[in-house]
Amino acid sequence: MNKHQPDQTATATPALHLEGRPRLRVLGTAISLLEELRVRAEADLGIEVVFDNNDFLTTQHKAAQEPDSYDIYDQCFHNLDIVWYWRAIQPIEIGRIALWDEINDLTKTGHIGPNARLGQGDAPVKKLFVQPNLELGDTPSSTISMLPTTHNFDSFAYRTDVAPNTVSMNSWAALLDERWAGRAALVDEPAIGIFDAALAAQASGLMSFDNIGAMTVDEIDRLIGLLEERKKNGYFRAFWRTAEDAARLMVRGETDIQSMWSTGISILNGQGVPVEQAVPAEGYRAWHGGLCLARHLSGRMRDVAYEYLNWWISGWPGSVVARQGYYISTPERSRQFMSVAEWDYWYGGLPAANDLPGPDGTMRIRAGSVRSGGSYWQRANCIAVWNTTMDEHNYLVRRWMQLVER
Repeated sequence: MNKHQPDQTATATPALHLEGRPRLRVLGTAISLLEELRVRAEADLGIEVVFDNNDFLTTQHKAAQEPDSYDIYDQCFHNLDIVWYWRAIQPIEIGRIALWDEINDLTKTGHIGPNARLGQGDAPVKKLFVQPNLELGDTPSSTISMLPTTHNFDSFAYRTDVAPNTVSMNSWAALLDERWAGRAALVDEPAIGIFDAALAAQASGLMSFDNIGAMTVDEIDRLIGLLEERKKNGYFRAFWRTAEDAARLMVRGETDIQSMWSTGISILNGQGVPVEQAVPAEGYRAWHGGLCLARHLSGRMRDVAYEYLNWWISGWPGSVVARQGYYISTPERSRQFMSVAEWDYWYGGLPAANDLPGPDGTMRIRAGSVRSGGSYWQRANCIAVWNTTMDEHNYLVRRWMQLVER
């Protein structure tokens, strides 16, 4: 929202403008607040769409503390607890989601394949359905907390010109291997970076956890202590907050291995940096995003918000996020908006038949490239842990900040 008071000569025009063309305010992060999506949503829905793009922590705090400042909360399932606790968002009626039956089972049941592991931590299904007592759970009901949309399966990335041995690199243990001292980096977000570090520590035999998705205070202290010792000795080059920052570290030659998101991989591919996303034997760290309705919505603006939700899973938006390296909850709807080469590369795990564009149209994937980890269905069946807001989250945040800021 604009914090500045408009001058008196301009007050009439915005009022008329808003009366004829609804203005939808979307609070979120760079994961899905792309300009290409905003422009197309305005054209398709005949509304004005305003994006409020922030980092994860800022977005979460604003969502909980300023619920009247947005209409749609575009975030991840692991960020639901705080906004739901404060009733900053309202339940979504499944009956108003036209393609609900086409949303795949990754969120509805926790897995796609019959033999897939659920993954520890905040699997979306655990927080999807609104229960009669207004708690969130996995028992199907007529309302949901968040409409499932964008998701992915993350690990770390490494430069293949420096570490060509993919066998040794396909374990989370590589992220804490001493040979990368001074050339490693972690993502600076407590509910994400802590799991990259925990998976690496466990795979290295440095620590073990009773439940990696629900760490105790003692386990948090031991893990942060391990990371503080590494940082003191210069092991970590940086802690980053955006995919662009992550990619910049490798472009500048500052890191050889680090936490990495698909958008960062895509940026590096487009710039010809020899980088690969690891396929950890222990499994991926997964996340699932979605859209929530602000608590204040009613009447016409609530109708507009539902139109936006339905638009997001209708096909075209999913093709855009695919070019970022992300998946959508209704993939078959998006397939018709992707070339055969795009579908085969992003979802099928096949070599790119030709150069492929990113969301902005610039070339990101070179012909012949193969996405690590195989097809969407293979990757979805190899989840070690979901991004999670643990019971000891507040304590974790304090300890994480001490780690990063010291």
